Amino acid sequence: MKIVFDARWIFPQLSGIGTYCRELLAAFHRLDTPHRFTVLFDDANQQDRIMDESGLRANPRFESRLVGWDLFSIRNQVLLGPLLKREGADLYHSPNYLIPLPAFPRRRPRRPALVVTLHDVIPLLLKDHAPRSRKSRLFWLYRWLMHETARRADAILCVSEAARTDCLRALAVPTQDHSRFRAVWNGVSPRFRPPSARRSVKAPDALRQVLYVGRFDPYKNLPALIRAFAILKRRAPFPVQLLIAGPPDPRYPEAPRLVSELALGPSVLWAGYLDDAALLKAYQESDLLVLPSRYEGFGLPVVEAMACGTPVVCGPATALREVAGDAALYGDPTDPEAFAHLLLQPLLDAALAARLSEAGRRRASLFHWDRTAAATLEVYTSTCPQSETPDS
Repeated sequence: MKIVFDARWIFPQLSGIGTYCRELLAAFHRLDTPHRFTVLFDDANQQDRIMDESGLRANPRFESRLVGWDLFSIRNQVLLGPLLKREGADLYHSPNYLIPLPAFPRRRPRRPALVVTLHDVIPLLLKDHAPRSRKSRLFWLYRWLMHETARRADAILCVSEAARTDCLRALAVPTQDHSRFRAVWNGVSPRFRPPSARRSVKAPDALRQVLYVGRFDPYKNLPALIRAFAILKRRAPFPVQLLIAGPPDPRYPEAPRLVSELALGPSVLWAGYLDDAALLKAYQESDLLVLPSRYEGFGLPVVEAMACGTPVVCGPATALREVAGDAALYGDPTDPEAFAHLLLQPLLDAALAARLSEAGRRRASLFHWDRTAAATLEVYTSTCPQSETPDS
């Protein structure tokens, strides 16, 4: 099978979708499969980086193409279909919701087959998820595109069972079409591991570090975390600091403003975007990872922190419970008093922290990108069996 994988979602600063693309491609390289892959890029630097980092350049089953237009352009809608035809593609995998509609009419069967990954349907479920985002400003277009993608895709990968359930509900998918939606968990890279030196029990007056990894969008609940942290700071019998890892977003100044209003000052560190090495160091050096989101499709920081042996506290999002299971603590971040108390427990109780660390490592072992890739390849082959013939 000739598979075209669209890697243009890999930006210089990796998002969750960028990580998904990079790790899935690297796992495809490691698996023994007869399929041939063409990987699309629109940035030469990213093309070189990913082809080298993932080992794809040395693999004869993989080749890359540098296209001269980006994902969101009209040219992409017009030109990607002819490109797929020239490549002789049997299957095109879009790792996010945006597809070239003219290339994939609703009628089936057709070539190439279309596989799409939907990571979440947050804008359809939470109207205030990120009110200053492009999806919110053009919500009518986003909603229409999501429904069209759901109708046209031959198979849709969802990154958790919770995400699949929400996709079926939010997109009003008829019962007879439910089988096209498959839940395939994300993985965790082996680079995320506990520190080489065993974690020691900290002295009573030693600094504790709480880590948040993510964006500033309102559904992430970062201001709620800061309010809870202010209470934690007053109650803790030791110094604490909050390390916020994620690219600054001037569209959402609420969290930095709140830090100033609450006079938290040097107790809150703004790390910005962290590359692989710096992110690993942050996980390994932190005493707690907190993800207070109202909604997640999967929650990569949770499984990455667990793999590093870092205790985890989560918000109530269903997917986070699916991913972390009994290896995390859960609470409502909109109740700052209760959430602060929850954060304090593993910082005070070394036995609880050790239990969460051990349970987290066991839980993280369930998630591996090679398993994700193998399950994805199964979807490819079931979606595009070689016995079918292309439309004339």
